[in-house]
Amino acid sequence: MTRISLSLAAAALVAGLALLGLALPRWLLFLVTMAASHGIVSLGILIIMRGGVVSFGQGLFFALGGYAVALSVIKLGVTDALVLLAIGGAAAGLVGAVTGPLLARYSGIFFGMLTLALSMVLYGILIKSTALGGSDGFNIPRPSLFGRRLEGPGGDYALYVLAIVTTGLAALLTALHTRSARGLVTQAIQANPLRVEYLGTSVQRVMAVNFTLAAALGGIGGALTVLALGHIEPTFAFWTQSGEFVFVAILAGAKSVVAIFVASLALELVRSFSGLYFPNSWQMALGLFLLVIILFLPAGIGSLWVRRRGAATTEERS
Repeated sequence: MTRISLSLAAAALVAGLALLGLALPRWLLFLVTMAASHGIVSLGILIIMRGGVVSFGQGLFFALGGYAVALSVIKLGVTDALVLLAIGGAAAGLVGAVTGPLLARYSGIFFGMLTLALSMVLYGILIKSTALGGSDGFNIPRPSLFGRRLEGPGGDYALYVLAIVTTGLAALLTALHTRSARGLVTQAIQANPLRVEYLGTSVQRVMAVNFTLAAALGGIGGALTVLALGHIEPTFAFWTQSGEFVFVAILAGAKSVVAIFVASLALELVRSFSGLYFPNSWQMALGLFLLVIILFLPAGIGSLWVRRRGAATTEERS
């Protein structure tokens, strides 16, 4: 697909989902909003995964974006949702730009464990900070959008549309990035980083940029989550939260951007209904769900339509 056709497809999908939201109950609007915000964070993991490494510490940027938004509301009085999203993405992206060049020197399990360590350092700081509410965190009021407070059923729908539009833009930009020269170089790094270096491209620089992009996406996802929840706490940076983002990325596979959000929604649905009907064993239900996907779709959910599209293209050429 060309850039124009890809953009039109994304716009049509976003418009369709926005209209669908008019018929959804409030609980499902909230669930989809959370799935979209978490999916944006997993998009960042997808970008990094295409270079052959996995970040186990995206909760670091998820929490940074969330706390940046919450503090901007409480301390600075900023209430506009669009401004708050920009603040969350910028705060996390800035930290990613600082840490990215350092982490890009490592690969494999060393990269993953370093990202996890940074995330847990932030968690330790947050949980000991009484000024930030300690382990309980703190609440924030509902944001506004274009001067109107997002309250009641209308506010829930507005947040849903904001999440869908933000998700659509993030997914489109990620898809364009994977098709760009830098995205193709990232794939080459996964296959043979030494050859990429011999061809004159800095592997560390490419991976540092990818890490910064992933950090910004993590911050935007954290910002959206805080706006929807109205609450922030240190568990945003905990390793289990980072594990959920990796869970979604593995569930989706590295072949499709759209699959990230399908996997994120599937995770939220399985967790919600498992918690409702099996409150003491919902983690086991999640594990069984992931096991089934790995056994029958080892390349992830995205392989369902990517495989068919590839087969159709082959038939057309023949």
